[in-house]
Amino acid sequence: MRRLWLTLGAIAALLGTGAAPAAAQSRASAQRLLVNAMARGMRQIGGASGALVVDLQTGQTLFSDAAGVGRPPASVEKLYTTSTALLRLGPDATLTTAIRGVGSFDSSHVWHGTLYLVGGGDPTFGASGFDRSYYGTGATVQRLVRNLVAATGITGIQGAIVGDESYFDSLRGTPSTRYHAYLPDVEGELSALAYDRGFANLAGTAGQPRPALYATQQLSAALRAAGVSVPGRTPVYTGPAPAQASTLALVRSPPVAKLIQLTNTPSDNYFAEMLLKGLGAKFGGAGSTAAGASVVKGELAGVFGIHPRLVDGSGLSYTDSTSPRQVVTVLTKMYGNQPFYNSLAVAGETGTLTDEAKGTIAQGNCHAKTGTLSDVAALAGYCLARDGHTLAFALLANAVSDTAYVHAVEGNELAPALAAYDG
Repeated sequence: MRRLWLTLGAIAALLGTGAAPAAAQSRASAQRLLVNAMARGMRQIGGASGALVVDLQTGQTLFSDAAGVGRPPASVEKLYTTSTALLRLGPDATLTTAIRGVGSFDSSHVWHGTLYLVGGGDPTFGASGFDRSYYGTGATVQRLVRNLVAATGITGIQGAIVGDESYFDSLRGTPSTRYHAYLPDVEGELSALAYDRGFANLAGTAGQPRPALYATQQLSAALRAAGVSVPGRTPVYTGPAPAQASTLALVRSPPVAKLIQLTNTPSDNYFAEMLLKGLGAKFGGAGSTAAGASVVKGELAGVFGIHPRLVDGSGLSYTDSTSPRQVVTVLTKMYGNQPFYNSLAVAGETGTLTDEAKGTIAQGNCHAKTGTLSDVAALAGYCLARDGHTLAFALLANAVSDTAYVHAVEGNELAPALAAYDG
């Protein structure tokens, strides 16, 4: 019997000594397959491009190509804006639009004085039909008026209605539009008191000349629609609310976790730029693009140890510059943050990735952020690989002539290669 146990032990030892090299060989073979697929895809993309792939379970770099070179990231930059919003504000925080007042109610609950509609930078504030059509959620002027009636019993107003957008500056665009409201790019007009994104119609093809005034006019109309008496001669204009004004009612935005999902999944430039200005207003001393960019850069330096060049929140500017390594650093440290992960588009299923990777192993297994400018096609996020590991990746393609082709390569060849990795 002793001889038998020794024999079995020897066999087990022999098998054990062969298992490790076999597993290592398997991992090396899997990595070679991935490297070959990635290199082939990068050659197809061409241009001035870079990439990095890291296994988050082992920390191993599986593929690297000019990973430290900074390039315009296009909308991949939204990962920086939204991660900062999550970390600074928290996933459950909300943005408020308030009605404040200076005056008093009489015995019939008629308000004598001035009502101020005070914007807090909520990108969803607007009409119920608009919010339902665009977001499926949001803070509406109708809800704000219902809250006012419920809180105060208001029946009428004798005085003025004033819109306050002073939480942000009055610049409607971003550096790429020279701060003008260019709707096709910014996808709205930036204002702390924007209504329906500053659109003058549901299609978003025309802008409101004065967004805050328009929002205030809509409050007046909503009060009348709710049965509150607002005389036709009631002055409606814009200006800052005085410090002594008391809050009578407010309406809250969806939580930040939902706001960043509405930013990242469809790659919404307007939401990203509104969040950026909001970060500036709350943490940077001014509701401006520059102040918000400083807050984000400070967060990236302090929490993630990276220093990209960043002048806006959405990546519209070619002045923005980051590297695949910097992007993957953020992805690595944000891994496990469920609201952040949930904010990304799902390959073959949602948002900007609805039509990419359909029918491939990447469908449903890769969650990522796209980025597109006239000669930039980027993709960055996470892929659940065949071996059960999660891979963080960043593909930044610049100086390309056909962005649609490059996105097809990224979504239909490179993402499936990541999901198929079996190391």
